[in-house]
Amino acid sequence: MYKTIGQINERIREGSARVVTAEEMPGIVAELGEEGALREVDVVTTGTFGAMCSSGAFLNFGHAEPPIRMERIWLNNVEAYGGLAAVDTYIGATQQSDTLQAEYGGAHVIEDLVAGKTVELRASSHGTDCYPRRTITTELLLENLNQAIMCNPRNAYQRYNAATNTTDRVLHTYMGTLLPGSGNVTYSGAGVLNPLSNDPNLRLIGSGVPIFLCGAPGMVIGEGTQHSPTGGFGTLMVTGDMKQMSQEYLRAATMTGYGVTLYVGLGIPLPVLDLDVVRATAVRDEDISVDIQDYGVPSRSRPTVRKATYAELRSGSVEINGEEIRTSSLSSFRRARGVALELKKWVESGTMQLTLPTRAIDPKKQNKPMHQSKKGPRVLDIMDRSVITIGEDEAIQTAAKKLLKGETNHLPVVNGQGILVGIITTFDVSKAVANPGKAHLVRDIMKTKVITTAPEESVDIAIQKLEQNNISALPVIDRDRRVIALLTAMNLGKLLGGRWLK
Repeated sequence: MYKTIGQINERIREGSARVVTAEEMPGIVAELGEEGALREVDVVTTGTFGAMCSSGAFLNFGHAEPPIRMERIWLNNVEAYGGLAAVDTYIGATQQSDTLQAEYGGAHVIEDLVAGKTVELRASSHGTDCYPRRTITTELLLENLNQAIMCNPRNAYQRYNAATNTTDRVLHTYMGTLLPGSGNVTYSGAGVLNPLSNDPNLRLIGSGVPIFLCGAPGMVIGEGTQHSPTGGFGTLMVTGDMKQMSQEYLRAATMTGYGVTLYVGLGIPLPVLDLDVVRATAVRDEDISVDIQDYGVPSRSRPTVRKATYAELRSGSVEINGEEIRTSSLSSFRRARGVALELKKWVESGTMQLTLPTRAIDPKKQNKPMHQSKKGPRVLDIMDRSVITIGEDEAIQTAAKKLLKGETNHLPVVNGQGILVGIITTFDVSKAVANPGKAHLVRDIMKTKVITTAPEESVDIAIQKLEQNNISALPVIDRDRRVIALLTAMNLGKLLGGRWLK
């Protein structure tokens, strides 16, 4: 049995189409079988509601009197792009306010406009014969704009890896706040309701396909940036008219310690054409797995702690190393369900009819990392190899003599096998000398929790370690924890002085 898109649209127009959500479809297939589900169901609606940082909007303000060619543009003190001719701009969701920083950004401007609030436009120009005006400040409502077109380069991730943190400190990431020692796991995505999870081969989703976008009718433009369906990480580029959107399906937010983002509600109706579509839309949370990655490793390729299904993640806890770890979602399944249900009403009422893609999206594409023509500086490029160490059983007076030579303010402490076991500073020794008591040996005053670096580590990561721990030096160790060098603030001063900025 096979149905055409024309037959399904005819049923929609007649009001006889059977429309179900992707959450309902697995149960229908289990009850009626694949053939029965194909006969019974015409359309499956999907939905997702989550943080989609790669979002924004094109705005047209109309010409002022006298006219101005806007070169620098701010909306509520959030800078927007000024390279689109005289009175057009693009405002990105993650752009932060010049004054409020992460408390307010492009996402908030977009939400304020949709909510009916006034937004201050401020712009400047150098002035030309045809555009003589040099500055303008005015207040605008969404209705004052000629066009306000949301255009999101990357939305609706097919799935998203979960996050945990094995370090001993709190991390603030785009996956939310991660507690130390794998204290929690965060995840994102609608699982069974996700559009791309219900069409993994991209037969039904592609350019020109109608969608629900933030409460408004929208359209798929094509593949999203970083589209990588080969690994299960397909994305979509989408667009819709902001003037028809609802604040219910569009919310600005700030991730603590990370920045601004925009929560977007997006849904796609899928025509049930044949058995392959039935099988794809029968997907369950138990069938969709993601990696739980360790965000304590500051690298593009983070290690995987374990795999987990969306069913496990949504249960409230997962097991890691024999312990039950609480899970929490950064996206809203309730709102994703609301998107799918609202879209179901649209289709049932005939408000939205279906189309197949006018241009297919590649289902086998693999995303590539950035091509870096020049490597950034590594620790080995600037570290001080003439490092001075001291044994843990040596006297504090010996440490004082080494420090008095003025060659260093830090002494990595090693044991009899030359393994790093601690660190002392000029302050530690001065305090011990000024207050003589029980402390006689280096081991008595050393700090055993030592923040270290490695030769191949990026200098950017080393700087972050210094800043986060409020220290001024890092012992450089090899894989056996033997001290091979020291990285100090002085080394970094030489770097930032220009050696690597050419």
